[in-house]
Amino acid sequence: MTLTDLNLERYSRSILLPEIGGKGQQKLLNSKVLVIGAGGLGSPVIMYLAALGVGKITIVDHDKVELSNLQRQIIHNTDNIGVQKSESAAMFVKKLNPDTVITSLNQKINKKNADFLISQHDIIADGSDNFETRYLVADSSFKNKKTLVAAAITKYEGQISTWKSLNNQYPCFRCLFPNKPRDSQMNNCSSNGVIGSLGGFMGSLQATEIIKEILEIGESLAGYINLYDVLNNNFRKIKINIDPDCSFCSKYRNNAK
Repeated sequence: MTLTDLNLERYSRSILLPEIGGKGQQKLLNSKVLVIGAGGLGSPVIMYLAALGVGKITIVDHDKVELSNLQRQIIHNTDNIGVQKSESAAMFVKKLNPDTVITSLNQKINKKNADFLISQHDIIADGSDNFETRYLVADSSFKNKKTLVAAAITKYEGQISTWKSLNNQYPCFRCLFPNKPRDSQMNNCSSNGVIGSLGGFMGSLQATEIIKEILEIGESLAGYINLYDVLNNNFRKIKINIDPDCSFCSKYRNNAK
């Protein structure tokens, strides 16, 4: 597609960056991102992807907006309490950027629909708050050879990582987290609390990594996990190695030989 005069004006600050330029902006406008969850992480992810001109965004979330969400889920507002989160987020995007085609799905991602939804998109963003969904999305993304950018937050701590299966040169999610914990063991926002601004911080990082992956610029986070402790101003970048005995990805690597 050719950039219009309105496109050139709207995205002018991005186009000025030599790593993006006009061709990069066109690539963003042609890209498709699946966002799992329109909550504390999904809110800034959706907002910035739309603002930066990602052409198609699909939002999957089965929850409704609650008053307690508004402390951190900034894509929603008081008037939308009781509205499906995916629909509330879509309303915001339509006002922010008419260039972005938004699809809202008021449903859970599950074993029946995960492969189909993930296979239809270029990049997957996971902002879910339960282990069942995280493992499902990670497994399906690897199997369908889709890049996944996943983040998580609780209290004052956040983590972000990028997972790829490209040429079998990167570890999978289960190489780092082989055993799925029970959800009762999960430190989520509902049970432990979270400082609202952390979602904005981590979600913005998540959106940035997604843009980098779409445009294939900069240093990828694949093969690493970044850990943040904002209360104590600690940051760690940890390398993740492929587990040759991984119960999940080893079968795909062996089949590729």
